[in-house]
Amino acid sequence: MNEPLRLGVLISGGGRTLQNFLDLSDAGRLKARVVKVVSSRPDAGGLERARGHGVPTAVVRRRDFDDVEAFSRAITSELQAQEVELVAMAGFMCLYRVPDCYTGRVINIHPALLPSFGGQGSYGDRVHRAVLERGCKVSGCTVHFADNRYDNGPIIVQKAVAVEEDDDEHTLAARVFEKETEAYPEAINLFAEGRLRIEGCRVRILPGGGA
Repeated sequence: MNEPLRLGVLISGGGRTLQNFLDLSDAGRLKARVVKVVSSRPDAGGLERARGHGVPTAVVRRRDFDDVEAFSRAITSELQAQEVELVAMAGFMCLYRVPDCYTGRVINIHPALLPSFGGQGSYGDRVHRAVLERGCKVSGCTVHFADNRYDNGPIIVQKAVAVEEDDDEHTLAARVFEKETEAYPEAINLFAEGRLRIEGCRVRILPGGGA
């Protein structure tokens, strides 16, 4: 493709994943350019990261709207204003109802191997503590297409890490995040190359050059 994919990023926190996108885009290793960042919190650190790169930002707070539909419409309006082609949730802590115009164009990352340890309320260190409490020997991260349920939708990329005997939620989280910095850009690049095909509950990855 001649032009990088126009990427919108939804955040609620510090923006480490956003920073990874910005750095890789600057280095020519991400086939996308962040053109809009929307935060559900006005104090999210990721907003400053975006502004430091000259990326337009917006704050859309859930509590300012009567229902999730109105909240989601406000987000969609912000994204469409910058002609966003793909939406990446990056630590976004609210439910975003995917509109028809973005069906198959919203992706999310989760710090576990879905469908395990997902769902409403499963985020951050909560996930890693749950993995450790269940005695899992492996964990990892999952990039998936988002639908209108938490941590649901067809899986695009998964990366696994071993769970060590002396792990706590912080050491496990650090290793999982290292894999997140690989998996999310990989999924975005596959989308940008037109190599992802949703077939029911599955995603087929087409050979290079496929469409």
